[in-house]
Order: sequence, then C-alpha cells, then structure tokens
Amino acid sequence: MYAVIFGKNPRLSEAEFHAFVRRFNLKVEILDLNRDWMVFNSSSKAERYFHWLGGSLKLVRIVGEGEEAIKELEYARLFTVSLYGRDDWKLWRRLGSEVKRHFKSEGPSKFFKPAKTYAMPAELILKGFPETKDFVFIFRENGSLLVGETIRVTDPFELKKLDVERPVQRPVLAIPPRLARIMVNLTEVRKGNFLDPFCGIGTVVQEFVLQGLSAYGSDRDPERVRETKRNLAWLRREFRLKNSAHLEVCDARKLKRCFRQRFDAIVTEPYLGKPLRRNPSRGEAIRLANELDRLYYPVFESFGDVLKRNGRVVFVFPAYRLSGGGIYRKERKWLGKLGFEVLGKYTDHEERHRLIRDIHVLRYRG
Repeated sequence: MYAVIFGKNPRLSEAEFHAFVRRFNLKVEILDLNRDWMVFNSSSKAERYFHWLGGSLKLVRIVGEGEEAIKELEYARLFTVSLYGRDDWKLWRRLGSEVKRHFKSEGPSKFFKPAKTYAMPAELILKGFPETKDFVFIFRENGSLLVGETIRVTDPFELKKLDVERPVQRPVLAIPPRLARIMVNLTEVRKGNFLDPFCGIGTVVQEFVLQGLSAYGSDRDPERVRETKRNLAWLRREFRLKNSAHLEVCDARKLKRCFRQRFDAIVTEPYLGKPLRRNPSRGEAIRLANELDRLYYPVFESFGDVLKRNGRVVFVFPAYRLSGGGIYRKERKWLGKLGFEVLGKYTDHEERHRLIRDIHVLRYRG
C-alpha cells in the first residue's frame, strides 16, 4: 500500500497522477482520497516511475494502521515526523518521541523539527534523505490512522537547476519545469512524436528530451529557436544525454509546411498576451480572450494538419483574475467544431497572479 502527497495545486496534482498511471500502464487501486493525498495499492513500478511526476511531493510506503504500526518502522539515527490531516505540534512531538522510544533498543536516534508539521522534500534532501527518514502519519476522515515511510521525493533542486542554471532564462515568461513535466504526463502518451510549436527557450522541449521522447520544437522567432538550441546543448552536457530534439523556425499556424511527420502529442504554452498592469474588468477580460482567439483558432486548425487521429494536446489558454473578484475562463465551443474534444481543464496560478494558466487537455478526433 502506498500514499502520494500532492503539491501546492492538489486538483492539478490529482489529475496528473491519474494520467501518469495510465501513461505508464500502472495497475493502481485507489483506496482513499483527500484534498492533499491519495492512498492506493500498486506494484513496485510506482516507485520506479515516481520521479517523473511533477505535481506530487512524496511517495509513502504504508507499513500499517494505528499507532502500534510504529513497531514496523525501520531504524534511523536521524528522522523526522510528518503529519497529514492534523496540524498539531503537541501530537507531532508525542509521535516523534514514540518513534524514538521504539528505536531505543536498536541504537541512539533523534528527530528534527521541520518548518511545518510535515517535512518538505527540500528539507529532507538537505538533511540527507534517504538515510534520514521521514515517518508519515496520515489521519483519515473516518478516524483511522495510517503509518508509513517516505521512500521517494520530488527533487526541487533538480527542477531549480533545469530552470535557473541553463544559459538562457526568461524568469517571468517561461513556463516552470515542474509544470512542463505535469503537462507531458497529462497527455497520457508514453512513446511517440511530441511537439511544442511555441517552444520559446525550450522548457517543454527539454522535458521531452529528458524523458527520452521523440522531441520536436518550433517557434516563428529564429532567436527563440537559437536559445532553445543553447539550452538543449547545456541539458545534454549536464545530464549526459545522447538524444536531442529536431527544431524548426515555423509559424504555429502553418505547421504542415515545416513537419512531414504526424504527432502523437502537442504540449505547449502559446503567447498569452501582453503583461497585465492591473486586474481587468470582465468586459476587458472578454475582449483580451477574444483577441487572442484570433491567433489560437488558426493554430488549432494547423494542429489538425499534423496530429495523428486521437492525438493529444495539452494547451495553456489565458484566464484572468478580475478586478471585481472571481476568475474569467472562456468557453471555446469552436474547439469541437475543429475536431477537438476537451477531456479536462485545470488552472495553475498563485493569488498574486492577474493572468492565470487555464490548462486544457484535448483529444483530436479528426
């Protein structure tokens, strides 16, 4: 039995996990679901592929139910305790002391205090994970308690390296590597030809290459393509990769002029408009979205020229946080007219953001 701990956007993390399971053909039985975690049965393949999840923080192996399951935990000289479903430092201290008491017969041990009542992956890695252990207590809504040990974590330092150590960076405009990984998983496609037709500095394309996919990228700006090439050259050196990507200078509205092959998946964040100086009114948001649709409509027509039947598209549309409160997300009925079926829609944003990523997962019916 396992548990996965979701990241800062739980709904998107959950959607990615379900897509990830299908993408890697994992046999998973969901046992319990909370806003911040999921408990499931699976084979050990879940451990092997976990590092390709972008939106989850930890994979926990459940050792038992109730506090008596502490006896099943493996000894560690240094450990911490993570509570989920409870935010209680007194309880955290008591459970840590119970674990330490259990370890007393095997040797000395101590536990460290994380920033919250649960440890984040960065804290664990800095303390020496996996030798430093993270013992997890999940308090379920039915009153039961699951006890486990974290066996895999998402490495935030690798994701940061992919972002800030590459030679070309665009901190405000570029998509985060974490989100690029999530979007690739949302395709549910494990093998085949992958295209990012708005490649920019290459964040999505570098994820294709990292995962050993048949990678293609394009942008209508030759300078962006040159920047992608620089970043991919760095990626191949730093991660000792043999594969790379095929890149073209190409207008996303005219893809069939640039690519002869058909694609299994398109993953991209297009131009989302000029940076907003303030939150728009609803009328302004409608106008902004309609203006951008004049670009997006022919882009999706072009997608139809190069996608395989039932090919997947993960595409970021703009949504807007309104000056009067709330969020404006446009419904685009024209997608269906062009042969695209919307399978899911998920937002990714922070409270301070005026422009919100409205991630659409689509299937091309032809």
